[in-house]
Amino acid sequence: MKTAMFLTLLVSGILVVPGNAQQNAPAGGQDQSMSASQTATPDLEPLQEEKPKNFWDGDDPNIVNLVTHPFANKKWVERQLTPIRDRLNELDQLTAENSKAIKDVDARAQHGIQLASEKVDLADQHATDATNKAQSAQAAATQASTRVATAEQMVNGLNQYKDGGQTEIRFRPGQTALSKSAKDALDNMAAPLKDQRSYFIEVRGFAPGRGQAAIADSQRMADSVVRYLVLTHNIPVYRIHAQSLGNAAIEGTDSHASSARVEVSVLKNDLMSSTQH
Repeated sequence: MKTAMFLTLLVSGILVVPGNAQQNAPAGGQDQSMSASQTATPDLEPLQEEKPKNFWDGDDPNIVNLVTHPFANKKWVERQLTPIRDRLNELDQLTAENSKAIKDVDARAQHGIQLASEKVDLADQHATDATNKAQSAQAAATQASTRVATAEQMVNGLNQYKDGGQTEIRFRPGQTALSKSAKDALDNMAAPLKDQRSYFIEVRGFAPGRGQAAIADSQRMADSVVRYLVLTHNIPVYRIHAQSLGNAAIEGTDSHASSARVEVSVLKNDLMSSTQH
């Protein structure tokens, strides 16, 4: 092994000597030729020495330079790789930042879409509520219109009363008390009026005689009939209209009353009765 290394070093030394001789020899000649060229043509620029671009990069091809050549040096390799690593790190950082930015944009977009969806749902709910309120208002307006029409119909029919029957109560001269037959007649007339509202009763008293005496007698007889209807059949007083006509002429004739009597007429409004039912 030692012998092989010695031979290798010896061969390397032999190769170094001719190389140095070749480099030193042309140097002087080159200087002389350059001096001659400068002397001959002083205005021309000197030729630039070409830099070697081979594997050795200007180093002599020997064992020592081979061992110490930059391509075989770890530090040199490290210097060449460091910028590449820096660039890769920068690219990784940029990629990470871009990914983060994309995620942030996507998150904001999703949040915006969610907010928009919530607002759309809220708007739909408000629209539904408005529609329901409009329908309720329309229904209320329809009911109010119906009630107004019914009220107008009732008002127009207030005067449309029809004769529901007439009962005549006779009294003896000078008496105002009701007889049994008179009470029975009033009972038969008032019984159907129970729980009814669309009616009123007209009571008219007649008495023979003259002037205020006849009017007073007819008033007392009419009061007896009204009192019996109110106390016995609970007919409201405001539904009874009493008149004291005294010795007034009988309707449709020129003859005057010849007997004491009270005419009781029931007037009904069929239109109001049907509306209430």
